[in-house]
Amino acid sequence: MSPRFVTYLRVSTKRQGQSGLGLEAQRAACAKYISGVGGDLPPLAEFVEVESGKKSTRPELRKALELCRVTGAILVIAKLDRLARNAAFLLSLRDSGVDFVAADMPQANRLLVGIMALVAEQEREMISERTRAALAAAKARGMKLGGDRGGRASPAAQAAGTAARRARADAFAARLAPHVSKARQENFTSLRQIAAYFEAKGIVTATGRAVWTPKAVANVLGRLPVSARSEQTI
Repeated sequence: MSPRFVTYLRVSTKRQGQSGLGLEAQRAACAKYISGVGGDLPPLAEFVEVESGKKSTRPELRKALELCRVTGAILVIAKLDRLARNAAFLLSLRDSGVDFVAADMPQANRLLVGIMALVAEQEREMISERTRAALAAAKARGMKLGGDRGGRASPAAQAAGTAARRARADAFAARLAPHVSKARQENFTSLRQIAAYFEAKGIVTATGRAVWTPKAVANVLGRLPVSARSEQTI
């Protein structure tokens, strides 16, 4: 008997939901995955969430999970990489008891999703802490925080924003340092080889993408201490 599937798609704005922008690509990705594993019947249902990735309320996801529970269907998510930073979403998947697969990251399982959730939560806390520290430092220097009435951010706000972005990038690089070290121990030394290693291990980029480029690896290495870099990495 062929497995049955339920699909879950997400767009971040109401305008995208109304226009279908992005949905067709996600729908096609789900259909391709289902066809590739021998699914010869259409999905039992498709659930579309129009919601910001930052929010944890997922009414359509709850409906999709409940249908999977009562039917034994497999939940197919089109784009796990876009939701990889949302700990609440990831934990909902991990704890649902429902079999699921991501069309863009088929290797993801409950263990990996649980780890991703912990990383997402830690990253959120680190970003929040470093942003507060950057704002406090700017204020201590006498900078007036907040945007001006012309709608453009003040120099202080721009500086704080830059500091926050730098803090996020530094925290992300620090989190990947052990993986870089492990890759080199296994003789993955060039930027391209390390990129392939990250992809094979299911490690996502800072923007949540499953595909790594040599440039993205170089950006990470450039933020590590000199002792953590390798002269062989080219």
